[in-house]
Amino acid sequence: MGTTSRLLRLVSLLSTRPVWTCRELAEHMSVTDRTVRRDIARLRDLGYGIESDPGPWGGYRLSPGARLPPLVLDDEEALAVAVGLRTAALSGARGADQAALSALLKLRQALPRRLADRLGELDAALAHTPRSREPRISLHALLELARACRSGLRAELSYRDHAGRSTVRRVDPYRLVHTGLRWYFVARDVGKGEWRTFRADRVTATRLTAEPAELVDPPDAASLVSQGIASVVYPVYARIRLPLPLDRALAVVPPTIGAHSPDGSGATVVEIGGNDVGQLADYLLGLGTSLRVLSTDAVREALLRRTRELLRANE
Repeated sequence: MGTTSRLLRLVSLLSTRPVWTCRELAEHMSVTDRTVRRDIARLRDLGYGIESDPGPWGGYRLSPGARLPPLVLDDEEALAVAVGLRTAALSGARGADQAALSALLKLRQALPRRLADRLGELDAALAHTPRSREPRISLHALLELARACRSGLRAELSYRDHAGRSTVRRVDPYRLVHTGLRWYFVARDVGKGEWRTFRADRVTATRLTAEPAELVDPPDAASLVSQGIASVVYPVYARIRLPLPLDRALAVVPPTIGAHSPDGSGATVVEIGGNDVGQLADYLLGLGTSLRVLSTDAVREALLRRTRELLRANE
Protein backbone atom coordinates (compact mmCIF):
# COMPACT_ATOMS: atom_id res chain seq x y z
CA MET A 1 0.00 0.00 0.00
CA GLY A 2 1.42 3.39 -0.99
CA THR A 3 1.80 6.28 1.44
CA THR A 4 -1.25 8.22 0.19
CA SER A 5 -3.50 5.17 0.24
CA ARG A 6 -2.20 4.27 3.69
CA LEU A 7 -2.97 7.75 5.05
CA LEU A 8 -6.50 7.65 3.66
CA ARG A 9 -7.02 4.21 5.16
CA LEU A 10 -5.71 5.46 8.52
CA VAL A 11 -8.12 8.40 8.57
CA SER A 12 -10.98 6.08 7.66
CA LEU A 13 -10.13 3.77 10.55
CA LEU A 14 -9.79 6.60 13.06
CA SER A 15 -13.24 7.91 12.13
CA THR A 16 -14.98 4.58 12.78
CA ARG A 17 -14.53 4.44 16.56
CA PRO A 18 -13.47 6.73 19.44
CA VAL A 19 -10.01 5.27 20.25
CA TRP A 20 -7.47 3.01 18.54
CA THR A 21 -4.24 1.71 20.04
CA CYS A 22 -1.13 1.83 17.93
CA ARG A 23 -1.01 -1.96 17.85
CA GLU A 24 -4.65 -2.23 16.64
CA LEU A 25 -4.02 0.23 13.83
CA ALA A 26 -0.84 -1.58 12.80
CA GLU A 27 -2.65 -4.93 12.67
CA HIS A 28 -5.57 -3.57 10.61
CA MET A 29 -3.20 -1.94 8.12
CA SER A 30 -0.59 -4.72 8.10
CA VAL A 31 2.26 -2.33 8.95
CA THR A 32 4.60 -1.79 11.88
CA ASP A 33 3.93 0.35 14.94
CA ARG A 34 6.67 2.70 13.77
CA THR A 35 4.91 3.22 10.44
CA VAL A 36 1.66 4.06 12.25
CA ARG A 37 3.39 6.66 14.41
CA ARG A 38 5.08 8.17 11.35
CA ASP A 39 1.75 8.32 9.46
CA ILE A 40 0.02 9.92 12.44
CA ALA A 41 2.66 12.66 12.36
CA ARG A 42 2.05 13.18 8.62
CA LEU A 43 -1.69 13.53 9.19
CA ARG A 44 -1.12 16.10 11.91
CA ASP A 45 1.04 18.09 9.49
CA LEU A 46 -1.87 18.00 7.01
CA GLY A 47 -4.20 19.58 9.57
CA TYR A 48 -5.95 16.59 11.10
CA GLY A 49 -6.56 16.95 14.81
CA ILE A 50 -5.35 13.65 16.28
CA GLU A 51 -4.99 13.32 20.04
CA SER A 52 -2.99 10.61 21.78
CA ASP A 53 -2.72 9.24 25.31
CA PRO A 54 0.60 7.80 26.47
CA GLY A 55 1.09 4.45 28.14
CA PRO A 56 0.07 0.86 27.39
CA TRP A 57 -3.65 1.72 27.64
CA GLY A 58 -3.38 4.87 25.57
CA GLY A 59 -4.34 5.32 21.96
CA TYR A 60 -5.16 7.68 19.10
CA ARG A 61 -8.43 9.49 18.44
CA LEU A 62 -9.69 12.18 16.09
CA SER A 63 -10.55 15.48 17.72
CA PRO A 64 -12.39 18.51 16.35
CA GLY A 65 -9.85 20.70 14.57
CA ALA A 66 -9.67 24.42 13.80
CA ARG A 67 -10.45 23.66 10.17
CA LEU A 68 -12.16 20.84 8.31
CA PRO A 69 -9.61 18.40 6.88
CA PRO A 70 -10.29 16.38 3.73
CA LEU A 71 -13.21 13.99 4.28
CA VAL A 72 -12.61 10.35 3.44
CA LEU A 73 -15.65 8.36 2.28
CA ASP A 74 -15.87 4.88 0.83
CA ASP A 75 -18.07 4.23 -2.20
CA GLU A 76 -21.26 3.43 -0.31
CA GLU A 77 -20.82 6.37 2.07
CA ALA A 78 -20.31 8.78 -0.83
CA LEU A 79 -23.48 7.55 -2.53
CA ALA A 80 -25.43 7.79 0.74
CA VAL A 81 -24.28 11.39 1.24
CA ALA A 82 -25.18 12.25 -2.36
CA VAL A 83 -28.68 10.82 -1.98
CA GLY A 84 -29.16 12.69 1.30
CA LEU A 85 -28.03 15.96 -0.29
CA ARG A 86 -30.34 15.34 -3.24
CA THR A 87 -33.30 14.91 -0.88
CA ALA A 88 -32.41 18.07 1.05
CA ALA A 89 -31.98 20.10 -2.14
CA LEU A 90 -35.45 19.16 -3.38
CA SER A 91 -37.19 19.25 0.00
CA GLY A 92 -37.71 23.00 0.21
CA ALA A 93 -36.52 23.03 3.83
CA ARG A 94 -35.66 26.60 4.76
CA GLY A 95 -31.93 27.21 4.64
CA ALA A 96 -31.09 23.63 3.66
CA ASP A 97 -31.83 23.61 -0.06
CA GLN A 98 -29.13 26.05 -1.23
CA ALA A 99 -26.42 24.59 1.01
CA ALA A 100 -27.34 21.04 -0.02
CA LEU A 101 -27.30 21.92 -3.72
CA SER A 102 -23.89 23.59 -3.39
CA ALA A 103 -22.46 20.64 -1.44
CA LEU A 104 -23.90 18.15 -3.93
CA LEU A 105 -22.33 20.04 -6.82
CA LYS A 106 -18.92 19.89 -5.12
CA LEU A 107 -19.34 16.20 -4.33
CA ARG A 108 -20.34 15.31 -7.90
CA GLN A 109 -17.32 17.11 -9.30
CA ALA A 110 -15.05 15.13 -6.98
CA LEU A 111 -16.59 11.69 -7.59
CA PRO A 112 -14.68 9.23 -9.76
CA ARG A 113 -16.42 8.12 -12.95
CA ARG A 114 -17.62 4.80 -11.55
CA LEU A 115 -19.44 6.53 -8.67
CA ALA A 116 -20.79 9.34 -10.85
CA ASP A 117 -22.33 6.69 -13.12
CA ARG A 118 -23.91 4.91 -10.16
CA LEU A 119 -25.27 8.18 -8.83
CA GLY A 120 -26.78 8.88 -12.24
CA GLU A 121 -28.52 5.50 -12.08
CA LEU A 122 -29.84 6.35 -8.61
CA ASP A 123 -31.12 9.74 -9.81
CA ALA A 124 -33.02 7.99 -12.58
CA ALA A 125 -34.55 5.52 -10.13
CA LEU A 126 -35.51 7.93 -7.35
CA ALA A 127 -38.63 10.08 -7.64
CA HIS A 128 -39.41 13.33 -5.83
CA THR A 129 -43.06 13.88 -4.97
CA PRO A 130 -43.84 17.59 -5.43
CA ARG A 131 -46.20 19.55 -3.24
CA SER A 132 -49.51 20.66 -4.72
CA ARG A 133 -49.02 22.72 -7.89
CA GLU A 134 -45.23 22.62 -7.50
CA PRO A 135 -43.56 22.30 -10.92
CA ARG A 136 -41.26 19.36 -11.45
CA ILE A 137 -37.57 20.03 -12.03
CA SER A 138 -34.78 17.52 -12.43
CA LEU A 139 -31.81 17.53 -10.12
CA HIS A 140 -29.54 17.45 -13.19
CA ALA A 141 -31.02 20.75 -14.42
CA LEU A 142 -30.51 22.36 -11.01
CA LEU A 143 -26.91 21.18 -10.84
CA GLU A 144 -26.22 22.57 -14.32
CA LEU A 145 -27.58 25.97 -13.27
CA ALA A 146 -25.60 25.86 -10.01
CA ARG A 147 -22.45 25.00 -11.98
CA ALA A 148 -23.10 27.97 -14.26
CA CYS A 149 -23.40 30.29 -11.25
CA ARG A 150 -20.06 29.08 -9.90
CA SER A 151 -18.22 29.13 -13.23
CA GLY A 152 -17.87 32.89 -13.72
CA LEU A 153 -18.63 32.35 -17.43
CA ARG A 154 -21.37 33.63 -19.72
CA ALA A 155 -23.99 31.04 -20.69
CA GLU A 156 -26.53 30.34 -23.40
CA LEU A 157 -29.88 29.53 -21.85
CA SER A 158 -32.58 27.61 -23.73
CA TYR A 159 -35.79 28.85 -22.12
CA ARG A 160 -39.51 28.21 -22.51
CA ASP A 161 -41.76 31.11 -21.43
CA HIS A 162 -45.25 30.90 -19.89
CA ALA A 163 -46.81 30.73 -23.36
CA GLY A 164 -44.61 27.77 -24.34
CA ARG A 165 -42.39 29.77 -26.72
CA SER A 166 -38.75 28.64 -26.80
CA THR A 167 -35.92 31.16 -26.98
CA VAL A 168 -32.16 31.17 -26.44
CA ARG A 169 -30.85 33.86 -24.08
CA ARG A 170 -27.26 34.91 -23.52
CA VAL A 171 -26.94 35.47 -19.79
CA ASP A 172 -24.42 36.10 -17.05
CA PRO A 173 -25.37 33.55 -14.33
CA TYR A 174 -25.54 34.83 -10.76
CA ARG A 175 -27.71 32.96 -8.23
CA LEU A 176 -30.33 30.25 -7.69
CA VAL A 177 -33.24 31.16 -5.39
CA HIS A 178 -35.78 28.77 -3.88
CA THR A 179 -39.09 30.24 -2.72
CA GLY A 180 -40.42 27.09 -1.06
CA LEU A 181 -42.53 26.30 -4.12
CA ARG A 182 -40.21 26.94 -7.07
CA TRP A 183 -36.57 27.42 -8.01
CA TYR A 184 -35.62 30.64 -9.83
CA PHE A 185 -32.44 31.39 -11.76
CA VAL A 186 -31.17 34.98 -11.44
CA ALA A 187 -28.94 36.23 -14.25
CA ARG A 188 -28.12 39.32 -16.27
CA ASP A 189 -29.73 39.21 -19.70
CA VAL A 190 -26.85 40.27 -21.95
CA GLY A 191 -29.07 41.31 -24.86
CA LYS A 192 -31.31 43.54 -22.74
CA GLY A 193 -28.64 44.62 -20.27
CA GLU A 194 -31.02 43.88 -17.38
CA TRP A 195 -31.09 41.61 -14.37
CA ARG A 196 -33.81 39.00 -14.86
CA THR A 197 -35.34 36.05 -13.06
CA PHE A 198 -36.06 32.79 -14.91
CA ARG A 199 -38.15 29.92 -13.62
CA ALA A 200 -35.67 27.06 -13.35
CA ASP A 201 -38.27 24.44 -14.37
CA ARG A 202 -38.62 26.25 -17.74
CA VAL A 203 -34.88 26.07 -18.52
CA THR A 204 -34.43 23.26 -21.04
CA ALA A 205 -30.64 23.51 -21.53
CA THR A 206 -27.65 25.45 -20.21
CA ARG A 207 -24.43 25.80 -22.18
CA LEU A 208 -21.37 27.61 -20.86
CA THR A 209 -19.33 29.75 -23.26
CA ALA A 210 -15.70 30.80 -23.03
CA GLU A 211 -16.61 34.45 -22.36
CA PRO A 212 -16.32 35.78 -18.80
CA ALA A 213 -19.56 36.85 -17.11
CA GLU A 214 -19.97 40.57 -16.38
CA LEU A 215 -21.77 40.82 -13.05
CA VAL A 216 -22.34 44.57 -13.13
CA ASP A 217 -24.03 45.94 -9.99
CA PRO A 218 -25.54 42.57 -8.94
CA PRO A 219 -28.90 42.78 -7.12
CA ASP A 220 -30.17 41.08 -3.98
CA ALA A 221 -31.25 37.88 -5.72
CA ALA A 222 -33.99 36.91 -3.24
CA SER A 223 -35.53 40.40 -3.30
CA LEU A 224 -35.48 40.45 -7.11
CA VAL A 225 -37.36 37.15 -7.22
CA SER A 226 -39.91 38.36 -4.64
CA GLN A 227 -40.49 41.57 -6.60
CA GLY A 228 -40.91 39.64 -9.83
CA ILE A 229 -43.47 37.29 -8.32
CA ALA A 230 -45.38 40.17 -6.73
CA SER A 231 -45.59 41.99 -10.09
CA VAL A 232 -47.34 39.09 -11.85
CA VAL A 233 -50.93 39.98 -12.82
CA TYR A 234 -53.48 37.24 -12.07
CA PRO A 235 -57.01 36.88 -13.43
CA VAL A 236 -58.49 36.55 -9.92
CA TYR A 237 -57.55 38.01 -6.52
CA ALA A 238 -58.73 37.32 -2.99
CA ARG A 239 -58.34 39.52 0.09
CA ILE A 240 -58.36 37.61 3.35
CA ARG A 241 -58.01 38.58 7.00
CA LEU A 242 -55.85 36.34 9.18
CA PRO A 243 -56.24 36.66 12.98
CA LEU A 244 -52.45 36.68 13.26
CA PRO A 245 -49.83 39.40 13.69
CA LEU A 246 -47.73 40.20 10.65
CA ASP A 247 -44.75 37.99 11.54
CA ARG A 248 -46.94 34.91 12.02
CA ALA A 249 -49.03 35.69 8.93
CA LEU A 250 -45.84 35.77 6.84
CA ALA A 251 -45.05 32.26 8.09
CA VAL A 252 -48.50 31.05 6.95
CA VAL A 253 -48.59 32.87 3.59
CA PRO A 254 -45.06 33.60 2.30
CA PRO A 255 -44.35 37.07 0.86
CA THR A 256 -43.83 35.43 -2.53
CA ILE A 257 -47.48 34.32 -2.48
CA GLY A 258 -49.33 37.37 -1.15
CA ALA A 259 -49.09 41.07 -0.29
CA HIS A 260 -49.41 41.65 3.47
CA SER A 261 -50.61 44.66 5.44
CA PRO A 262 -51.12 44.81 9.23
CA ASP A 263 -54.69 45.21 10.46
CA GLY A 264 -54.16 46.30 14.04
CA SER A 265 -51.75 44.54 16.36
CA GLY A 266 -53.21 41.05 16.09
CA ALA A 267 -54.41 40.64 12.50
CA THR A 268 -53.11 40.86 8.93
CA VAL A 269 -54.86 41.42 5.61
CA VAL A 270 -53.35 39.46 2.71
CA GLU A 271 -54.06 39.79 -1.01
CA ILE A 272 -53.45 36.62 -3.01
CA GLY A 273 -53.69 36.12 -6.78
CA GLY A 274 -54.66 32.97 -8.63
CA ASN A 275 -55.68 31.60 -12.01
CA ASP A 276 -59.28 30.88 -10.96
CA VAL A 277 -61.57 30.92 -7.91
CA GLY A 278 -61.32 27.16 -7.45
CA GLN A 279 -57.54 27.30 -7.20
CA LEU A 280 -57.73 30.12 -4.66
CA ALA A 281 -60.35 28.28 -2.61
CA ASP A 282 -58.18 25.15 -2.51
CA TYR A 283 -55.16 27.20 -1.44
CA LEU A 284 -57.05 28.97 1.35
CA LEU A 285 -58.49 25.68 2.60
CA GLY A 286 -55.00 24.22 2.68
CA LEU A 287 -53.66 26.98 4.94
CA GLY A 288 -55.11 25.15 7.93
CA THR A 289 -55.88 28.31 9.89
CA SER A 290 -58.86 30.49 10.70
CA LEU A 291 -59.47 33.23 8.13
CA ARG A 292 -62.15 35.53 6.73
CA VAL A 293 -62.55 36.20 3.01
CA LEU A 294 -63.02 39.95 2.54
CA SER A 295 -63.29 39.73 -1.25
CA THR A 296 -64.27 38.59 -3.74
CA ASP A 297 -67.72 37.02 -3.31
CA ALA A 298 -66.84 34.40 -5.92
CA VAL A 299 -63.83 33.22 -3.91
CA ARG A 300 -65.87 33.19 -0.69
CA GLU A 301 -68.60 31.09 -2.32
CA ALA A 302 -66.05 28.69 -3.79
CA LEU A 303 -64.44 28.26 -0.37
CA LEU A 304 -67.83 27.61 1.27
CA ARG A 305 -68.65 25.10 -1.47
CA ARG A 306 -65.38 23.23 -0.91
CA THR A 307 -66.00 23.23 2.85
CA ARG A 308 -69.54 21.88 2.50
CA GLU A 309 -68.30 19.12 0.17
CA LEU A 310 -65.71 18.17 2.75
CA LEU A 311 -68.30 18.11 5.53
CA ARG A 312 -70.70 15.94 3.52
CA ALA A 313 -67.94 13.49 2.71
CA ASN A 314 -67.25 13.03 6.41
CA GLU A 315 -70.82 12.84 7.79
